[in-house]
Order: sequence, then structure tokens, then C-alpha cells
Amino acid sequence: MSTYLPTIKQLQYLVALHEHGHFGKAADASFVSQSTLSAGIRELESLLGVTLVERSRRVVRFTALGEQVVAKANRLLREAEELADLVQASGKPLSGELRMSVIPTIAPFLLPRLLPRLRRERPELKLMLREETSHDALESLHHGRVDCVLLALPFDTGDAAIAHIADDRLFVAFPKDDPRDPPASIPPEMIEAMVQGGRLLLLEDGHCLRDHALAACSRSELRASAGMIGTSLHTLVQLVDNDLGLTMLPEMALEAGILNGTEVVARPVDSPTAKREIVLAWRRNSPREADFQLLAEELRAG
Repeated sequence: MSTYLPTIKQLQYLVALHEHGHFGKAADASFVSQSTLSAGIRELESLLGVTLVERSRRVVRFTALGEQVVAKANRLLREAEELADLVQASGKPLSGELRMSVIPTIAPFLLPRLLPRLRRERPELKLMLREETSHDALESLHHGRVDCVLLALPFDTGDAAIAHIADDRLFVAFPKDDPRDPPASIPPEMIEAMVQGGRLLLLEDGHCLRDHALAACSRSELRASAGMIGTSLHTLVQLVDNDLGLTMLPEMALEAGILNGTEVVARPVDSPTAKREIVLAWRRNSPREADFQLLAEELRAG
């Protein structure tokens, strides 16, 4: 066996550079200076006796061998994370550091209720949170940047293990005194007409709630035009309040008071597909599975 082996830190620097494609951004993500990260990667190249990264003023390009090394480094880092998790799991349940990604259409509505109780009842748990879209969150899970993900289905979670948290119904939000506002629930064909008529405001691509909203029509092939987008649910509510269109909102956002201070009204959609399933996902066979099951229980109680 070689006397000199790459360090975990060197591999982390290399993976960060591959992910961000920029030395400065990779250094920021690694919480080190750019010179430290660059020096660490050069030391790794010197240790291996190969060039992994081609550098120029504008472009960072990985060599073919560099791409292979990054793939192997990702696997090694996941193994190192699992080793740390194994030790962590031998201690008190649901304690120590736990990194969780949460999608933007859940984070501002569920976490304010959950976090105070967790701090009070689980004082030894250090929950590290990051907000990401479903795709990016699952990428972070796959590459070991987070331990678990709170997201909404339907969405392809690959081979991740999941625990059900709750079903979250979808509602249509109308401006005050809108003539289309029915007294009770909304039939799916009415949503379809909103989409085709260009009146339904949706989140931009990358947010799974956009697809959930369209699925409420029971027309999987239906697509919204690129002009009907917003960056957050709060933005969509303001647009509706100013009579610029209609939108769809999850029940948890309504319960959290997203309509407070507006004259917007919300009606439930009369369709079994007009809902999303909130789940907690983690890497299958993780040694901290018991912790994730406990966290899921806490989320269900939240």
C-alpha cells in the first residue's frame, strides 16, 4: 500500500471544485480561502503525480482522469460520512449534528413550528438546515452534503429510503370578489381552463409544487407557459392580491398564515390528485436510520 494517501480534506476540496466549477465559489462552500483550496488540490495532484484540473483564467476543466478521481472521491467521502454516522448512532438517539435540506415550499411553513419544540425537547440535537429545490436537495443527499431531505412527492427520489410525514392538500387562491370564485371546492377542469387561459400563476421551473399543481388537473401532459411564473409562494400571493392572476397554494402555507394581510381567498380542489405527500428521505442503509425515523415522528407531531 502506498505510504502517502490523499486526505479527506483534499478530496473535499476537489469535489467542491468539481461541483462549483470555480475556485472562489468552491472555497466559499468549503469555508476556506481560495489559496488554501487551490494549494490543497495542487498537493493532491503532486501526491498522485497527475494533473486532475486544467486551469486557465476563465475556465476550470477537469481531465478525464480527474473526472474518474472525483467519482471515486465522492464514494470515499460518503463512506467517511457513514463511518462518522455509525459512531454518532451509537450515542444518544437524535443527538449531535444532523444536516437536513428542506424544499422552499415547505421550509417557511413547517420549520417555524418545528424548530422551537426540537430545541426544547431535543437540546442535544444540532440541526443544520439548507433550503434547496427537490433536485438539488437529492443531489446533496447523494453526494453526502446532507444527511436527510424534507420534500414533497410525487418526485423521483431514486433509491432513497422515505418516511411519510403528511398529506398536504392543494387550494386555489382567488383575489377578493373574483367572479370565478366558487362558494365551495374547485373542479379540476376549472384549473385546466385557468392554465390554458394564461391566468394560473405558478412557481418557476425547479419547484416540484409547479408539477403538483398541474397534476391536480388530472392532465399530466398539460404544461404552463413560461410567462406564468413566480419565485416564491409569497410572491404569487401578492400577485393574486393585486388581481394579476390565480395561483395554487398548499394547505400548510394557508395554516401558516400566508394570506394574512391580504384579501385573497382560497378554495380546495375537488380531486384526489390535488395534494402532495410530505416525506423525509435519507440514504438507504444509513446507520442513522433510527434517528431519521425519530425525526419523522417529530415532524408528524409538528
